[in-house]
Amino acid sequence: MSEASDDNPWNFQDLDEALLSFDEIQEQLNYQQAQDSLRNLVNHLDLTPQEQIGLETELNNLTEMLEKLEHSLVQIAAFGMVGRGKSSVLNALLGENIFKTGPLHGVTQTIDKASWKLEEDDNIQGLQTVALSGWGQSQIQLIDTPGIDEVDGETREILAHQMAKQVDLILFVISGDMTKVEFDALSQLREAGKPIILAFNKIDQYPETDRLAIYDKIRNERVKQLVSPDEIVMIAASPLVMEITQDHQGNLKQQRRRGKPQIEALKLKILEILHREGKSLVAINTMLYADEVNEQILARKLEIREKAANQLIQKAVMTKGMAIALNPVTVVDLLTGAVVDVAMILALSRLYGISMTQQGAIALLQKIGVSMGGISASEFLTSLGLSSLKGMLGLIIPTTAGFSLLPYLSIAITQGSVAGVSCYAIGQVTKRYLANGAAWGPEGPKTVVKRILLSLDKTSILNRIKWELGAKLKRDKGFNSM
Repeated sequence: MSEASDDNPWNFQDLDEALLSFDEIQEQLNYQQAQDSLRNLVNHLDLTPQEQIGLETELNNLTEMLEKLEHSLVQIAAFGMVGRGKSSVLNALLGENIFKTGPLHGVTQTIDKASWKLEEDDNIQGLQTVALSGWGQSQIQLIDTPGIDEVDGETREILAHQMAKQVDLILFVISGDMTKVEFDALSQLREAGKPIILAFNKIDQYPETDRLAIYDKIRNERVKQLVSPDEIVMIAASPLVMEITQDHQGNLKQQRRRGKPQIEALKLKILEILHREGKSLVAINTMLYADEVNEQILARKLEIREKAANQLIQKAVMTKGMAIALNPVTVVDLLTGAVVDVAMILALSRLYGISMTQQGAIALLQKIGVSMGGISASEFLTSLGLSSLKGMLGLIIPTTAGFSLLPYLSIAITQGSVAGVSCYAIGQVTKRYLANGAAWGPEGPKTVVKRILLSLDKTSILNRIKWELGAKLKRDKGFNSM
């Protein structure tokens, strides 16, 4: 059935090739979508210079993620305990000694990086170059991390685990039967959700029987729940070989020297993973990490904007309270208060980067007012009654030689404070609405407003506004001259 019949020109090989071509096209479309999405995110962060302070690292990380996508950069990081030969493994992959190695533990103190590219003559079972499927040449970056068990290495371990979130493939290097520290570290790295290759290094130091016994124990007992057998390879990154030499006197001597790295199995496994799913790995890992960084930026942005919003609301509260308290004309003071509310909503919308017209602000104020129900009605009736009483007292101040000034002041403060509480509530509701992207969310405006109002200590707010209004009114020269 491998040959095509006259009636059916398609054979199984044709079908396989068609499906492979379709998968490559779909993979490239997904990759392009991830690239466009991240570029749009970077170009529309909407951060003020003040908001960017303290976010330099996060912003740089986002930019690096975008560059990673645009250059098809695959990042591979080596983890493991000290003395397991992480640096030697990476040097063997590179074909040159880039990463520091030495007899002392803890040679790698920081995270080091180097680019890796297989040359044309580096032929491994027909795979000549490293390329993401359907995407031309990729760039591969090898990353060396400090030992996970170093003394005073807690900070470096955190740094290594942070790196695990960014990279696309993890090499976990051991050199014998696994310790508990290694198992725990491998379990933590497994949570990063990245492909892991477990490299059993220094196999040259074991007799073949012992080497196979250790391999079987690791595969069938130690990491059975963490790593599949296909993800375990045995290597000797910097093997020691015994060499017999003869001196000029004819005496035979034995000496050890470094032999050719036995690293082909690891190279082949890396290439197999990259050719099978390299493009998807880069796209998914980049977007996941970018999303995490974006959450940090968003949290910082909302934190700063909330602080600025609260200051703006407080200013609007005092402005509305003063405007109503100082205005002796009934009804006009209420209209003035509404103007302040609309101005506050517009100012908050600009702060949160939400485009809003004056008509839109009025409509939002009306919707909030309806949702506030009782507090709006009570404010209106109280303010209307106090406004009328204040207006009458204002008219008779000149005829009472100033004796009615104290009652007038008391009523003005009370009226302004009531209006201030309402303004404060409106500001808090508007802030929540705008911070949510100009949407109430699934709960609807009434539920949101009710929850915010229940969280407000109206008595405390009222007393604070009364105190501040009283202090301002007493300092107002124009008022004292009445």
